Amino acid sequence: MSGECDLIVIGAGPAGANAALVARQHGLRVVLIDEQPDAGGQVWRAPWPGLARDANAPEARDGDALRARLGASAVDCRFGRRVWSVTSGYRVDALGPDGNEAVCAPLLIAATGAHERVVPFPGWTLPGVIGLAAATVLLKSHLVLPGERVVVAGCGPLLAAVAAGIVKAGGEVVAIVDLAGPAEWLKAFPAMASRPRLLARGMGWALKLASKRVPVHFRYGIAAAEGEGQLERVRLVPVDEHGAPCAEPTLTLTSDALCIGHGLVPGAEITRLFRARHLYQPLRGGWVPELDGFGRTSVPGLLAIGDGAGLKGAAPAEIGGRIAGLAAAHDAGRLARDAFEQAAAPLLKQRENLAAFADASAGMMALRPAQVAAISPETIICRCEDVPRAEIDAAFAAGARDVNQLKHFTRCGMGPCQGRMCGDVAAQLLAAQVGSREAVGYWTGRPPLRPVGFEALIGSFSYDDIPIPKPAPL
Repeated sequence: MSGECDLIVIGAGPAGANAALVARQHGLRVVLIDEQPDAGGQVWRAPWPGLARDANAPEARDGDALRARLGASAVDCRFGRRVWSVTSGYRVDALGPDGNEAVCAPLLIAATGAHERVVPFPGWTLPGVIGLAAATVLLKSHLVLPGERVVVAGCGPLLAAVAAGIVKAGGEVVAIVDLAGPAEWLKAFPAMASRPRLLARGMGWALKLASKRVPVHFRYGIAAAEGEGQLERVRLVPVDEHGAPCAEPTLTLTSDALCIGHGLVPGAEITRLFRARHLYQPLRGGWVPELDGFGRTSVPGLLAIGDGAGLKGAAPAEIGGRIAGLAAAHDAGRLARDAFEQAAAPLLKQRENLAAFADASAGMMALRPAQVAAISPETIICRCEDVPRAEIDAAFAAGARDVNQLKHFTRCGMGPCQGRMCGDVAAQLLAAQVGSREAVGYWTGRPPLRPVGFEALIGSFSYDDIPIPKPAPL
């Protein structure tokens, strides 16, 4: 991947792929980059080559349609590339099959999706404990069950989706453990009914699980995951309406796998890297870039779309991608203002009509501060650097007042994941003492955006290849 183009799109999920297609239709030379071997993102993830799958599943039907459209287009698709640096220009460096590659463009669209949030508990680092999103990767892409006896826990619509996927694949779901209660689901029902097709799909999951007599423990959380070297049992604890434990652990389930998730966090590393303005919006997953109605950030030439710009789901992301593609064509001088506004208007209306469902789903997955506050002092928060909660509290006592100071004091967020797994929870712990999430801010974006090995970047060499200057004259 080298040279120049008119537009670079990072991320080939529903948002990024549609942005690339629309921009290309209006004459832009577009490079679409994704780390996965094919387009589709998390929601329409393709299985690995050679694996059979259900052709009627949405990830197959809708994902294959998207991949076919890309294949028939002139979009320059660069899959299997890990983007590790984006600099002014916009220059994108990515590690591909042949080493480091770079491409430049005056416009960049970040469609980097979201990563999952797991609020830590004792034993969450044991083998056998994985996130709900990780479980969907196993089920959709690798057609592998996460375990033989699986507990599915956390909050939000992914609980039923993952549990139903396990049952469909022939696995056993020991129980579903939901932080929410029936009243919260009933409250969200009218908004979710605004999209009957998705509601019917969710009801189908529920009926499938009921037919298998899978128990559902409403208003319960995970007290601890236990085992000798690997997961063997899960202890449950009743929680209140805010997610905080309200009694002693009352149930223990024997299990060799725990799939757990407490919502998603927008992957806004690129917009942070360019110091775009951001807002803290709990309903949208946390810190998100400030955008105009078309995906433009406060940095000229930089757009952000999809769940990486705020959690709204696949359908709004798809529409947002088309809108951003139009905006890029307009900003590149390929689409007149009147034509741009005329093409964007119906898309804006469609996205607005999806807002109620998106807000209801995001609300079920929003971070529960009381759940975070209940984390015990010895529980590991940053699993890369083994930082427990007690060290975060000690950092505040020593004077840390924002998350970058917290990183300096504790090394929290300095491991291979660059704070993706611990950042939201660590910031919430600090914010509870400082006063607000706005006050503690977010970690400064910097490369590498993803971990890459030096040997992959520099290739093979010997010391004989290093130029040594002649000694200076005496």
